[in-house]
Amino acid sequence: MSRIGKIPVKVPAGVTVAFQDEVITVTGPKGKLTQKYHPVVTFESRGEEIDVGRVNEEKQTKAFHGLYRNLLNNMVVGVSKGFSKALIITGVGYRAEIRGDLLVMSLGFSNDVYIGVPEGLTVAVEPNGKVVISGIDKQRVGEFASQVRKLRPPEPYKGKGIRYEDEQIRRKVGKSGVK
Repeated sequence: MSRIGKIPVKVPAGVTVAFQDEVITVTGPKGKLTQKYHPVVTFESRGEEIDVGRVNEEKQTKAFHGLYRNLLNNMVVGVSKGFSKALIITGVGYRAEIRGDLLVMSLGFSNDVYIGVPEGLTVAVEPNGKVVISGIDKQRVGEFASQVRKLRPPEPYKGKGIRYEDEQIRRKVGKSGVK
């Protein structure tokens, strides 16, 4: 058995999980998520836990086993607690603000950068240069955070740019340290 796939998914109170026509539907207090799945994976509900199994022992089936277990777990956590990613903006004159459904960022370019916030995600800008992206879908939160970070990745000499909150930047010495 897959080490990840054999761990049962715990379903908290207030969350319902349904499996119909090769589609997983998870509904909770924060919203509703759906995901198609491959028929080589089976789901069995046992009270407050869901066991994920597989039909055969082929290599691709074993990969699907762990994949769909983690996708189901992320859906359950998303509709019950939600996910968030924090970005830190570092640099003189670098800042961000929210205007309606747009994230407006001043990143040292000649013009401001306008980014539309996708539906289902919320963005909060804190005064210390911190941008918090949150939502119920882990994939969409991570993808949008990656798109925002890609606008001005952190540079290794002064550390200016946009980085994840838990990211460590390896700094370089520069010309003056060569002597």
